[in-house]
Amino acid sequence: MSEPTAPDQAATEDAPVRRELGDEERRVRFESEVLPYLDRLYSAALRYTRDGTDAEDLVQETVAKAYRSFHQYREGTNLKAWLYRVLHTTYISMYRKAQRRPQESPQEEIDDFSLFDELSRTTGSSPEREVLERFTAQEVRDALAALPDSFREAVYLADVEGFSYKEIAQIMDTPVGTVMSRLHRGRKSLHQALHTYATSRGLIDASVEG
Repeated sequence: MSEPTAPDQAATEDAPVRRELGDEERRVRFESEVLPYLDRLYSAALRYTRDGTDAEDLVQETVAKAYRSFHQYREGTNLKAWLYRVLHTTYISMYRKAQRRPQESPQEEIDDFSLFDELSRTTGSSPEREVLERFTAQEVRDALAALPDSFREAVYLADVEGFSYKEIAQIMDTPVGTVMSRLHRGRKSLHQALHTYATSRGLIDASVEG
């Protein structure tokens, strides 16, 4: 399997030139530029695998692959997106294929229901602020973990890591339109998953259907 190439590195006149690195230069640059991302990579790996040990294994393999293919990274481009692309492809090869997980089919239809909209109607305050203030981190993590893989990854990359549609498309190797669809439907699913928590806390009327 070929090593992943860096996102957003189409050959253009203005693109930074890729150059070979000597062993010592590669080691020094890798340690100074890549290792600071280890904690973020582990957090992402944990969202992917939902298991601490598997996440550690995924990060170790990702770092090893990133080091071997570090000469492919063009200095001056988005290193974080490149590393997440390596993480994503490594996850696919290590877990989805090895474990032969059945393809998870997202719901074809998700009701046009928004928890944020309902909170806004019933509280009159910023719905986003209500969610952040009232839900525990664990509740949000549990709701996110329950999403199908493709939805969870898109929501995590956009709303937690702050990647753009284009960057997510490159990381996940999917068209931008597919990313937009997964993100929209993933957020809808997340809102529905949090509806029970909101109802139990009295943030919305229990008679409102999710």
